[in-house]
Amino acid sequence: MPLSRAEHEDYYLGYANSVLWPMLHGRVDLLDVSSGQRATYEAVNRRLAKLARPHLRDTDILWIHDYHLIPLAAALRELGVTNPIGFFLHTPFPDAGSVQALSHSDSFLRWFAAYDLVGLQTSRDVARFLDAFRSAGAAQLISGRCIRWQDEIIRVGSFPIGIDADGFRDMAEDAIRTQTPPLSSHRLMIGVDRLDYTKGIPNRLRGFQTYLRDHPAEEDRIAFVQIAPPTREDVGAYMDVRRELEQLSGEVNGEFSDIGYVPVQYIHRAVARSAISGLLRRADIALITPLNDGMNLVAKEFVAAQDPEDPGVLVLSKFAGAAEQLEGGAVLINPHDPASVADGIRKAARMPVGERRQRHEQMYDILRQSNGDWWADSYLRALEASAVIRISNLASLGQGSLGPMTSPLTAFPGKL
Repeated sequence: MPLSRAEHEDYYLGYANSVLWPMLHGRVDLLDVSSGQRATYEAVNRRLAKLARPHLRDTDILWIHDYHLIPLAAALRELGVTNPIGFFLHTPFPDAGSVQALSHSDSFLRWFAAYDLVGLQTSRDVARFLDAFRSAGAAQLISGRCIRWQDEIIRVGSFPIGIDADGFRDMAEDAIRTQTPPLSSHRLMIGVDRLDYTKGIPNRLRGFQTYLRDHPAEEDRIAFVQIAPPTREDVGAYMDVRRELEQLSGEVNGEFSDIGYVPVQYIHRAVARSAISGLLRRADIALITPLNDGMNLVAKEFVAAQDPEDPGVLVLSKFAGAAEQLEGGAVLINPHDPASVADGIRKAARMPVGERRQRHEQMYDILRQSNGDWWADSYLRALEASAVIRISNLASLGQGSLGPMTSPLTAFPGKL
Protein backbone atom coordinates (compact mmCIF):
# COMPACT_ATOMS: atom_id res chain seq x y z
CA MET A 1 0.00 0.00 0.00
CA PRO A 2 1.86 3.11 -1.15
CA LEU A 3 1.83 6.36 0.80
CA SER A 4 1.64 9.75 -0.85
CA ARG A 5 4.24 12.36 0.07
CA ALA A 6 1.65 14.14 2.20
CA GLU A 7 0.76 10.88 3.99
CA HIS A 8 4.42 10.17 4.62
CA GLU A 9 4.74 13.62 6.19
CA ASP A 10 1.62 13.57 8.33
CA TYR A 11 1.19 9.86 9.08
CA TYR A 12 4.75 8.55 9.41
CA LEU A 13 7.04 11.49 10.16
CA GLY A 14 4.24 13.45 11.77
CA TYR A 15 1.77 11.64 13.98
CA ALA A 16 3.59 8.31 14.37
CA ASN A 17 7.09 9.61 15.02
CA SER A 18 6.63 13.21 16.19
CA VAL A 19 3.59 12.63 18.42
CA LEU A 20 3.15 8.98 19.39
CA TRP A 21 6.84 8.01 19.63
CA PRO A 22 7.84 10.77 22.09
CA MET A 23 4.58 10.37 24.04
CA LEU A 24 5.06 6.61 24.39
CA HIS A 25 8.55 7.22 25.75
CA GLY A 26 7.45 9.90 28.19
CA ARG A 27 9.00 12.78 26.22
CA VAL A 28 5.92 14.98 25.96
CA ASP A 29 8.24 17.99 25.79
CA LEU A 30 9.09 16.84 22.25
CA LEU A 31 5.53 16.54 20.95
CA ASP A 32 5.39 18.21 17.54
CA VAL A 33 1.69 18.42 16.70
CA SER A 34 0.57 19.90 13.39
CA SER A 35 -2.90 20.21 11.93
CA GLY A 36 -4.11 17.17 10.05
CA GLN A 37 -1.62 14.65 11.43
CA ARG A 38 -4.08 12.64 13.48
CA ALA A 39 -6.71 12.65 10.71
CA THR A 40 -4.15 11.31 8.23
CA TYR A 41 -2.96 8.69 10.73
CA GLU A 42 -6.51 7.38 11.12
CA ALA A 43 -7.21 7.62 7.37
CA VAL A 44 -4.16 5.50 6.51
CA ASN A 45 -5.27 2.85 8.99
CA ARG A 46 -8.82 2.88 7.57
CA ARG A 47 -7.46 2.44 4.05
CA LEU A 48 -5.32 -0.49 5.16
CA ALA A 49 -8.38 -2.05 6.83
CA LYS A 50 -10.40 -1.77 3.60
CA LEU A 51 -7.61 -3.40 1.61
CA ALA A 52 -7.27 -6.24 4.14
CA ARG A 53 -10.99 -6.92 4.60
CA PRO A 54 -11.59 -8.94 1.37
CA HIS A 55 -8.72 -11.29 2.20
CA LEU A 56 -9.97 -12.33 5.65
CA ARG A 57 -11.60 -15.68 6.32
CA ASP A 58 -13.84 -16.37 9.31
CA THR A 59 -11.20 -18.62 10.90
CA ASP A 60 -8.30 -16.18 10.60
CA ILE A 61 -6.50 -14.64 13.57
CA LEU A 62 -5.05 -11.14 13.21
CA TRP A 63 -1.97 -10.00 15.12
CA ILE A 64 -1.23 -6.29 14.66
CA HIS A 65 2.07 -4.77 15.73
CA ASP A 66 3.28 -1.43 17.02
CA TYR A 67 2.30 2.19 17.29
CA HIS A 68 1.91 2.88 13.57
CA LEU A 69 -1.24 0.71 13.49
CA ILE A 70 -3.01 1.19 16.83
CA PRO A 71 -6.40 2.20 15.27
CA LEU A 72 -6.39 -0.65 12.74
CA ALA A 73 -8.57 -2.99 14.80
CA ALA A 74 -11.19 -0.28 15.31
CA ALA A 75 -11.22 0.33 11.55
CA LEU A 76 -11.65 -3.40 10.90
CA ARG A 77 -14.46 -3.67 13.46
CA GLU A 78 -16.28 -0.82 11.69
CA LEU A 79 -16.16 -2.97 8.54
CA GLY A 80 -17.82 -5.85 10.36
CA VAL A 81 -14.72 -7.94 11.15
CA THR A 82 -15.39 -10.19 14.16
CA ASN A 83 -12.19 -12.25 14.01
CA PRO A 84 -9.89 -12.43 17.01
CA ILE A 85 -7.57 -9.41 16.80
CA GLY A 86 -4.54 -8.96 18.99
CA PHE A 87 -2.09 -6.08 19.32
CA PHE A 88 1.52 -5.98 20.49
CA LEU A 89 3.29 -2.75 21.39
CA HIS A 90 7.06 -2.96 21.04
CA THR A 91 7.65 0.39 22.78
CA PRO A 92 7.06 1.13 26.45
CA PHE A 93 3.55 2.13 27.48
CA PRO A 94 3.57 5.68 28.89
CA ASP A 95 2.41 6.85 32.28
CA ALA A 96 -1.04 8.36 32.65
CA GLY A 97 0.29 11.92 32.60
CA SER A 98 1.94 11.41 29.23
CA VAL A 99 -1.27 9.95 27.78
CA GLN A 100 -3.22 12.95 29.04
CA ALA A 101 -0.81 15.22 27.16
CA LEU A 102 -2.57 14.11 23.97
CA SER A 103 -5.43 16.44 23.11
CA HIS A 104 -7.50 13.36 22.18
CA SER A 105 -6.41 11.00 24.96
CA ASP A 106 -9.85 9.34 25.16
CA SER A 107 -9.68 8.43 21.48
CA PHE A 108 -6.17 7.04 21.93
CA LEU A 109 -7.37 4.78 24.75
CA ARG A 110 -10.51 3.79 22.85
CA TRP A 111 -8.42 2.43 19.97
CA PHE A 112 -7.21 -0.36 22.28
CA ALA A 113 -10.78 -1.40 23.16
CA ALA A 114 -11.24 -2.99 19.71
CA TYR A 115 -8.61 -5.63 20.47
CA ASP A 116 -9.22 -8.96 22.17
CA LEU A 117 -5.79 -8.75 23.79
CA VAL A 118 -3.21 -5.99 24.15
CA GLY A 119 0.32 -7.34 24.58
CA LEU A 120 3.03 -5.27 26.26
CA GLN A 121 6.67 -5.97 27.04
CA THR A 122 6.82 -5.78 30.84
CA SER A 123 4.76 -5.91 34.01
CA ARG A 124 5.61 -2.24 34.48
CA ASP A 125 3.97 -1.46 31.14
CA VAL A 126 0.84 -3.38 32.13
CA ALA A 127 0.59 -1.36 35.36
CA ARG A 128 0.91 1.88 33.40
CA PHE A 129 -1.70 0.73 30.88
CA LEU A 130 -4.25 0.01 33.57
CA ASP A 131 -3.44 3.25 35.38
CA ALA A 132 -3.98 5.26 32.19
CA PHE A 133 -7.53 3.95 31.96
CA ARG A 134 -8.21 4.48 35.65
CA SER A 135 -6.96 8.05 35.35
CA ALA A 136 -9.30 8.64 32.41
CA GLY A 137 -12.27 7.89 34.69
CA ALA A 138 -15.16 5.42 34.66
CA ALA A 139 -12.79 2.44 34.67
CA GLN A 140 -13.44 -0.73 36.65
CA LEU A 141 -10.62 -3.17 37.32
CA ILE A 142 -12.02 -6.66 36.84
CA SER A 143 -8.75 -8.48 37.51
CA GLY A 144 -5.06 -7.72 37.51
CA ARG A 145 -5.04 -7.93 33.70
CA CYS A 146 -8.57 -6.91 32.68
CA ILE A 147 -10.50 -3.64 32.86
CA ARG A 148 -13.97 -2.42 31.96
CA TRP A 149 -13.92 1.07 30.47
CA GLN A 150 -16.82 2.88 28.78
CA ASP A 151 -18.73 -0.42 28.42
CA GLU A 152 -15.73 -2.10 26.81
CA ILE A 153 -13.74 -5.01 28.23
CA ILE A 154 -10.00 -4.53 27.68
CA ARG A 155 -7.60 -7.39 28.39
CA VAL A 156 -3.85 -6.83 28.66
CA GLY A 157 -0.82 -9.00 29.36
CA SER A 158 2.97 -8.89 29.57
CA PHE A 159 4.80 -10.87 26.87
CA PRO A 160 8.53 -10.00 26.81
CA ILE A 161 9.84 -10.54 23.30
CA GLY A 162 12.69 -13.02 22.91
CA ILE A 163 15.48 -13.88 20.50
CA ASP A 164 16.98 -17.06 19.07
CA ALA A 165 19.87 -17.15 21.52
CA ASP A 166 21.52 -20.29 20.13
CA GLY A 167 21.23 -19.01 16.56
CA PHE A 168 22.77 -15.64 17.46
CA ARG A 169 25.60 -17.36 19.32
CA ASP A 170 26.34 -19.44 16.20
CA MET A 171 26.39 -16.27 14.07
CA ALA A 172 28.78 -14.59 16.50
CA GLU A 173 31.13 -17.58 16.52
CA ASP A 174 31.19 -17.64 12.71
CA ALA A 175 31.87 -13.91 12.60
CA ILE A 176 34.81 -14.24 14.97
CA ARG A 177 36.48 -16.70 12.60
CA THR A 178 36.21 -14.34 9.63
CA GLN A 179 36.58 -10.84 11.08
CA THR A 180 39.74 -8.78 11.43
CA PRO A 181 41.57 -8.61 14.80
CA PRO A 182 40.13 -6.49 17.64
CA LEU A 183 39.85 -2.76 17.07
CA SER A 184 42.07 -1.99 20.04
CA SER A 185 44.60 -3.65 22.32
CA HIS A 186 42.60 -2.25 25.23
CA ARG A 187 39.48 -3.75 26.67
CA LEU A 188 36.53 -3.23 24.38
CA MET A 189 33.21 -1.72 25.42
CA ILE A 190 30.41 -1.54 22.87
CA GLY A 191 27.10 0.18 22.32
CA VAL A 192 24.75 -0.51 19.40
CA ASP A 193 21.67 1.66 18.94
CA ARG A 194 19.66 3.51 16.38
CA LEU A 195 20.48 7.19 16.76
CA ASP A 196 17.44 8.05 18.85
CA TYR A 197 16.95 10.40 21.79
CA THR A 198 15.33 7.57 23.80
CA LYS A 199 18.54 5.48 23.78
CA GLY A 200 20.51 7.70 26.17
CA ILE A 201 23.68 7.67 24.05
CA PRO A 202 24.85 11.12 25.22
CA ASN A 203 24.23 9.93 28.78
CA ARG A 204 26.56 6.95 28.34
CA LEU A 205 29.27 9.20 26.91
CA ARG A 206 28.99 11.48 29.92
CA GLY A 207 29.20 8.42 32.17
CA PHE A 208 32.24 7.12 30.28
CA GLN A 209 33.81 10.55 30.55
CA THR A 210 33.29 10.44 34.31
CA TYR A 211 34.85 6.97 34.43
CA LEU A 212 37.93 8.13 32.50
CA ARG A 213 38.40 11.10 34.83
CA ASP A 214 38.30 8.76 37.82
CA HIS A 215 40.53 6.07 36.25
CA PRO A 216 43.43 7.79 34.45
CA ALA A 217 45.84 4.86 34.83
CA GLU A 218 46.81 3.17 31.58
CA GLU A 219 45.92 -0.31 32.88
CA ASP A 220 42.29 0.82 33.35
CA ARG A 221 41.88 2.03 29.78
CA ILE A 222 38.79 0.97 27.87
CA ALA A 223 38.09 1.59 24.19
CA PHE A 224 34.43 2.36 23.56
CA VAL A 225 32.87 1.65 20.15
CA GLN A 226 29.44 3.23 19.64
CA ILE A 227 27.52 2.18 16.53
CA ALA A 228 24.58 4.51 15.93
CA PRO A 229 23.09 4.26 12.42
CA PRO A 230 20.91 7.17 11.31
CA THR A 231 17.13 7.08 11.59
CA ARG A 232 14.33 9.60 10.97
CA GLU A 233 16.84 12.29 10.10
CA ASP A 234 14.05 14.58 8.90
CA VAL A 235 12.70 14.90 12.46
CA GLY A 236 14.19 17.84 14.35
CA ALA A 237 14.76 16.03 17.66
CA TYR A 238 16.96 13.49 15.87
CA MET A 239 19.11 16.21 14.33
CA ASP A 240 19.62 17.62 17.83
CA VAL A 241 20.78 14.34 19.37
CA ARG A 242 23.17 13.73 16.47
CA ARG A 243 24.82 17.12 16.99
CA GLU A 244 25.06 16.49 20.74
CA LEU A 245 26.62 13.07 20.24
CA GLU A 246 29.18 14.33 17.74
CA GLN A 247 30.15 17.14 20.10
CA LEU A 248 30.47 14.83 23.12
CA SER A 249 32.52 12.17 21.34
CA GLY A 250 34.91 14.84 20.11
CA GLU A 251 35.12 16.32 23.61
CA VAL A 252 35.94 12.95 25.22
CA ASN A 253 38.54 12.12 22.59
CA GLY A 254 40.12 15.55 22.89
CA GLU A 255 40.44 15.18 26.65
CA PHE A 256 41.63 11.57 26.92
CA SER A 257 43.21 10.43 23.62
CA ASP A 258 46.84 9.37 23.76
CA ILE A 259 49.39 7.85 21.42
CA GLY A 260 47.87 4.48 20.50
CA TYR A 261 44.65 5.15 22.40
CA VAL A 262 41.39 6.70 21.20
CA PRO A 263 38.70 6.28 23.87
CA VAL A 264 35.62 6.68 21.63
CA GLN A 265 35.03 5.38 18.11
CA TYR A 266 31.67 6.69 16.94
CA ILE A 267 30.23 5.03 13.82
CA HIS A 268 27.23 6.83 12.34
CA ARG A 269 26.24 4.34 9.63
CA ALA A 270 24.59 0.95 9.31
CA VAL A 271 26.78 -2.07 10.06
CA ALA A 272 25.91 -5.60 8.93
CA ARG A 273 24.25 -7.73 11.59
CA SER A 274 26.85 -10.47 11.20
CA ALA A 275 29.62 -7.95 11.82
CA ILE A 276 27.80 -6.62 14.88
CA SER A 277 27.47 -10.14 16.25
CA GLY A 278 31.24 -10.56 16.04
CA LEU A 279 31.84 -7.22 17.78
CA LEU A 280 29.44 -8.21 20.55
CA ARG A 281 31.35 -11.48 20.93
CA ARG A 282 34.66 -9.64 21.23
CA ALA A 283 33.38 -7.00 23.65
CA ASP A 284 34.30 -7.18 27.32
CA ILE A 285 31.46 -4.83 28.26
CA ALA A 286 28.18 -3.81 26.65
CA LEU A 287 26.99 -0.37 27.77
CA ILE A 288 23.25 -0.04 27.15
CA THR A 289 21.67 3.08 28.63
CA PRO A 290 18.16 3.76 27.26
CA LEU A 291 16.17 6.37 29.12
CA ASN A 292 13.02 4.39 28.34
CA ASP A 293 12.90 1.27 26.17
CA GLY A 294 10.26 -1.35 25.48
CA MET A 295 12.74 -4.26 25.63
CA ASN A 296 16.16 -3.63 24.00
CA LEU A 297 17.14 -6.75 22.11
CA VAL A 298 20.78 -5.66 21.81
CA ALA A 299 21.12 -6.45 25.51
CA LYS A 300 19.90 -9.98 24.85
CA GLU A 301 22.06 -10.34 21.73
CA PHE A 302 25.17 -9.35 23.70
CA VAL A 303 24.45 -12.07 26.26
CA ALA A 304 23.80 -14.62 23.52
CA ALA A 305 27.01 -13.74 21.66
CA GLN A 306 29.36 -14.21 24.60
CA ASP A 307 31.84 -17.01 25.15
CA PRO A 308 30.46 -18.82 28.23
CA GLU A 309 33.98 -19.61 29.43
CA ASP A 310 35.08 -15.98 29.41
CA PRO A 311 31.92 -13.86 29.10
CA GLY A 312 31.69 -10.10 29.06
CA VAL A 313 29.52 -8.02 31.38
CA LEU A 314 26.21 -6.38 30.52
CA VAL A 315 25.86 -2.88 31.99
CA LEU A 316 22.18 -2.07 31.54
CA SER A 317 19.86 0.82 32.25
CA LYS A 318 17.18 -0.04 34.79
CA PHE A 319 14.73 1.69 32.43
CA ALA A 320 15.18 -0.91 29.67
CA GLY A 321 12.44 -3.52 29.46
CA ALA A 322 15.15 -6.20 29.40
CA ALA A 323 16.13 -5.23 32.94
CA GLU A 324 12.97 -6.91 34.25
CA GLN A 325 14.22 -10.30 33.01
CA LEU A 326 17.98 -9.82 33.34
CA GLU A 327 18.32 -7.91 36.60
CA GLY A 328 19.99 -10.86 38.32
CA GLY A 329 22.81 -11.03 35.79
CA ALA A 330 23.26 -7.51 34.44
CA VAL A 331 24.86 -4.60 36.25
CA LEU A 332 21.94 -2.18 36.49
CA ILE A 333 22.62 1.55 36.36
CA ASN A 334 20.75 4.86 36.29
CA PRO A 335 21.57 6.52 32.94
CA HIS A 336 20.53 9.95 34.23
CA ASP A 337 23.44 9.89 36.72
CA PRO A 338 26.94 9.91 35.16
CA ALA A 339 28.38 8.62 38.44
CA SER A 340 26.07 5.59 38.30
CA VAL A 341 27.13 4.84 34.71
CA ALA A 342 30.80 5.24 35.63
CA ASP A 343 30.38 2.95 38.64
CA GLY A 344 28.72 0.32 36.43
CA ILE A 345 31.66 0.45 34.00
CA ARG A 346 34.12 0.16 36.90
CA LYS A 347 32.28 -2.82 38.37
CA ALA A 348 32.18 -4.55 34.97
CA ALA A 349 35.87 -3.89 34.29
CA ARG A 350 36.93 -5.39 37.62
CA MET A 351 34.51 -8.32 37.81
CA PRO A 352 36.29 -11.66 38.29
CA VAL A 353 35.73 -14.43 35.78
CA GLY A 354 33.84 -16.64 38.22
CA GLU A 355 31.20 -14.01 38.84
CA ARG A 356 31.01 -13.21 35.12
CA ARG A 357 30.35 -16.86 34.30
CA GLN A 358 27.66 -17.13 36.97
CA ARG A 359 25.86 -14.01 35.79
CA HIS A 360 26.09 -15.00 32.13
CA GLU A 361 24.79 -18.52 32.74
CA GLN A 362 21.78 -17.14 34.59
CA MET A 363 20.92 -14.69 31.79
CA TYR A 364 21.52 -17.18 28.97
CA ASP A 365 19.18 -19.69 30.58
CA ILE A 366 16.47 -17.02 30.63
CA LEU A 367 17.06 -16.22 26.94
CA ARG A 368 16.74 -19.88 25.96
CA GLN A 369 13.57 -20.40 27.99
CA SER A 370 11.87 -17.24 26.72
CA ASN A 371 12.95 -17.23 23.07
CA GLY A 372 11.03 -15.96 20.07
CA ASP A 373 8.98 -19.13 19.67
CA TRP A 374 7.95 -19.01 23.34
CA TRP A 375 6.93 -15.36 22.96
CA ALA A 376 4.75 -15.95 19.90
CA ASP A 377 3.20 -19.12 21.27
CA SER A 378 2.34 -17.66 24.67
CA TYR A 379 0.82 -14.57 23.08
CA LEU A 380 -1.29 -16.46 20.54
CA ARG A 381 -2.61 -18.86 23.16
CA ALA A 382 -3.63 -15.92 25.32
CA LEU A 383 -5.24 -14.20 22.32
CA GLU A 384 -7.30 -17.27 21.48
CA ALA A 385 -8.43 -17.54 25.11
CA SER A 386 -9.39 -13.86 25.17
CA ALA A 387 -11.31 -14.12 21.91
CA VAL A 388 -13.29 -17.14 23.09
CA ILE A 389 -14.27 -15.27 26.25
CA ARG A 390 -15.39 -12.22 24.26
CA ILE A 391 -17.42 -14.21 21.76
CA SER A 392 -18.98 -16.82 24.05
CA ASN A 393 -19.59 -15.10 27.34
CA LEU A 394 -18.96 -11.35 27.40
CA ALA A 395 -21.53 -10.87 30.13
CA SER A 396 -19.65 -13.11 32.52
CA LEU A 397 -16.57 -10.87 32.27
CA GLY A 398 -18.44 -8.18 34.12
CA GLN A 399 -18.80 -10.62 37.03
CA GLY A 400 -15.07 -11.36 37.08
CA SER A 401 -15.15 -14.77 35.35
CA LEU A 402 -11.87 -14.89 33.46
CA GLY A 403 -10.09 -17.69 31.70
CA PRO A 404 -6.36 -18.29 32.14
CA MET A 405 -3.98 -16.01 30.23
CA THR A 406 -2.41 -18.92 28.34
CA SER A 407 -5.20 -21.47 27.83
CA PRO A 408 -4.17 -23.88 25.02
CA LEU A 409 -7.26 -23.31 22.83
CA THR A 410 -7.50 -24.19 19.15
CA ALA A 411 -10.81 -22.60 18.29
CA PHE A 412 -9.32 -20.52 15.46
CA PRO A 413 -7.09 -22.77 13.33
CA GLY A 414 -6.93 -20.40 10.35
CA LYS A 415 -3.99 -18.53 8.89
CA LEU A 416 -2.20 -15.80 10.84
